[in-house]
Amino acid sequence: MIRDQEILNQLLDTVSRYVRERLVPIEAQVAEENAIPEDVIEEMKEMGLFGMTIPEQYGGLGLTMEEESLVAIELGRTSPVFRSLIGTNNGIGSAAIAFEGTQEQKDTYLPKYASGELIGSFCLTEPDVGSDASSVKTSAKRDGDVYILNGTKRYITNAPRAGTFTVMARTDPDKPGASGITAFIVDANSDGITVGQSDKKMGQAGTSTSDVIFEDVKVPAKNVIGGVEGKGFYTSMKVLDRGRIHIAALSVGIAERLIKDALQFAIERKQFGKPIAEHQLIQAMLADSKTEAYAAKCMVMDASRQRDLGENITAEASCCKLYATEMVGRVADRAVQIHGGSGYMAEYAVERFYRDVRLLRLYEGTSQIQQIVIARTMIKEATF
Repeated sequence: MIRDQEILNQLLDTVSRYVRERLVPIEAQVAEENAIPEDVIEEMKEMGLFGMTIPEQYGGLGLTMEEESLVAIELGRTSPVFRSLIGTNNGIGSAAIAFEGTQEQKDTYLPKYASGELIGSFCLTEPDVGSDASSVKTSAKRDGDVYILNGTKRYITNAPRAGTFTVMARTDPDKPGASGITAFIVDANSDGITVGQSDKKMGQAGTSTSDVIFEDVKVPAKNVIGGVEGKGFYTSMKVLDRGRIHIAALSVGIAERLIKDALQFAIERKQFGKPIAEHQLIQAMLADSKTEAYAAKCMVMDASRQRDLGENITAEASCCKLYATEMVGRVADRAVQIHGGSGYMAEYAVERFYRDVRLLRLYEGTSQIQQIVIARTMIKEATF
């Protein structure tokens, strides 16, 4: 759903120009230094990019899912590192509060997420808990007006910068599954929290992920998201539905950037006396990439519109995440192939993107988890 086409066009034009003129030129610098310059972070705050999805009454832009997807596509035309920084505030780091938080929680935290004053991180994954998210072992024991948290979370995006953590912890040890998990807002400055060293990753240099260790951390009872125990897992699943469409839209944007780079190289590069773009096997790779990216975009926009209409899009969100993230991996591979030996060299962006996009098939639910979600939903909704 697009609320005001003219205003949206202005936003998309602004983001597109910022990506093209400001972010693309410093992609290599960010990868080399493994950090986004602080002045760029301040610029993104001023543009409102930290609060795109947060409701307007809390200082955000309040984008619909369709609007958010269009912006994500534009952000995908540069290194995914930049999107990762603002991604948690627009998604998993704030959405639990926006969806299920008490009024006090919304009033306290959402304006600070929207402005970028606070970075929110989402703590679900653990050393022994990945795809089986309902097996969370981090514990939260009630002690009067506080809960005592103990446990370790792993691969937490933006953890070194976080002002708050949305933590999934088990409040009822007698309930081993999803119903025993509660979501908490945890102040990152609380005593007993240790943030580990930043992980060394295959790609996406410039993003920060690390372990977060909770040792007898006291969390006020009022920081239970929604004020009710046992709803944390279900809250996290709501968060992931929207996040999966967002990641799919990002994948479309990256694919379009890769296709652009590959096409330009193919037109300029000459072999056998003519541009390699005139060779049919190169054309086949370009055509396949264009077709798949277009298909993914159609899926993303359709699912976005359905969500804006209030429909249950759990399966559709997983379809988008599965297809779009697998698609961009294939497009990246073809882009490297079209570049030939040059595609293996760090001076060309396709080399970096090839590594960067591999993560997209893993976080916020692996491709295999998406297949399971899709199939289970089909079976549950089957009528004959």
